[in-house]
Amino acid sequence: MELSISKNIIQEILQPADIKLNGNNPWDLKIKDKKFYKKIFNGGRLGLGESYMAEWWDCDRLDDFFYKILPTYPEKRLKKNVNHLFYILKNILFNAGSKKKAFEVGEKHYNLGNELFQNMLDKRMVYSCGYWKNAKTLDDAQEAKLDLVCKKIGLKQGDRILDIGCGWGSFAKYAAEKYKARVVGMTVSEEQVVLAKKMCMGLPIEIRLQDYRDINDKFDHIISIGMFEHVGYKNYHNFMRIINNCLKDTGLFLLHTIGNNQTCITNDQWYSKYIFPNYHIPSIKQISTAIEGLFVVEDWHNFGADYDLTLTAWFNNFNEHWDNLSETYDKRFYRMWKYYLLSCAGAFRARYLQLWQIVFSKKGVTGGYLSVR
Repeated sequence: MELSISKNIIQEILQPADIKLNGNNPWDLKIKDKKFYKKIFNGGRLGLGESYMAEWWDCDRLDDFFYKILPTYPEKRLKKNVNHLFYILKNILFNAGSKKKAFEVGEKHYNLGNELFQNMLDKRMVYSCGYWKNAKTLDDAQEAKLDLVCKKIGLKQGDRILDIGCGWGSFAKYAAEKYKARVVGMTVSEEQVVLAKKMCMGLPIEIRLQDYRDINDKFDHIISIGMFEHVGYKNYHNFMRIINNCLKDTGLFLLHTIGNNQTCITNDQWYSKYIFPNYHIPSIKQISTAIEGLFVVEDWHNFGADYDLTLTAWFNNFNEHWDNLSETYDKRFYRMWKYYLLSCAGAFRARYLQLWQIVFSKKGVTGGYLSVR
C-alpha cells in the first residue's frame, strides 16, 4: 500500500477522536519514521506499541491520546491480518491461565526488580488501584483502599484471612497491624516473597510462593486484590469453586479486579507480550457465570475513575525517579513502561476499563449486607 494512502486511512481512523497526524495538540501523533504506517496496518495495537518503543512516533500526552481514541474502537476499522486471526485461534484452543503457565507473569513482570516498584509505588508498595474518595496523595489513597477492604469484609481481631495475589504483603501487613488479623498471603513471584517476608517480619503473617489451585486451608475471609486478571476466562469457575471450598460458611470473599465493558476471549497483544503475559480482563457476564451455584453477590462497587489517578501518580513517581533506575533499565524500557502506565490511565479516564470491588457470601448475609463506601 502506498504511503499516501496509508496516511489517509490512518487519519480517517483518528478523525472521530479529533486526533491528527503531526498536529499541534498535545494528544496528536508526531510521526518520526514512515515505517510507522506499515507497522500499524500489519500489527494493529501490537504495532502501535512496538513502533512507540522504537521511537517511530511520539506524543506529548499519551494518556490524552488513549483517552480520546479508545472510545472510538479504532481496531474495528482495521482489517484483521493473519497474525491477529492466529492469535484469536490460540486463545480459543489453549488455556493461557493453566497451572503450567501460572508463574510466567511472576517471572516476566513482578520479578523485574523490587527497586523498580519501590521507586514507583506508594510507601506500602500497593500495586493496585487506590481509593481517592477523600485522599489527596497516593499514600493516602492506598491506605484508604486497604482499610476499605478490611471494612467490607467486617475484619476483626483474630480472623484468619487468605490474600490471593498478596504482592509485597501490603494488605497482610495493614490487616495484621490495624485489625490484629492473621494472614496467609500467596504470590507467584519469588521477588515479592523475599521482600514481603521482610516487610511483614514479626507479624502473624505467612507468605507463600503458591498457585491458587494448591490451597487447601479454611479461612474466615478471603480477598484477592488485582490478581483475578491473571486467572484466565477458562479458569474462572474453577477459581470460584476453590474459593468456595476454602471459605467458611459465614465468611466473605472480596474480589478486587479490573473489569471489561464487553465480554471477550482475547486481550491486547502488546500488553500480553510486554507487560502481563496470559492476562485477561473479565466482564460482568463472565464473573456472574463463574459464581453461579457458588456465591451470592452482596455488593458491587465500581471506582474505575480512581485508577486514572493511581496510574498517573505511578508514572509521575517512575518518571521522577528515572535517574535512580536508568543504570538498570534502558531507554527502550522507559518508553515501554511509560506507554503501559499512561495508556492504561487514558483507558480508565475514558471509562473504557473499570475497577470493581465485589463482595460475595456463600449463602447470603443474614439480615442483609451493609455496603461500605
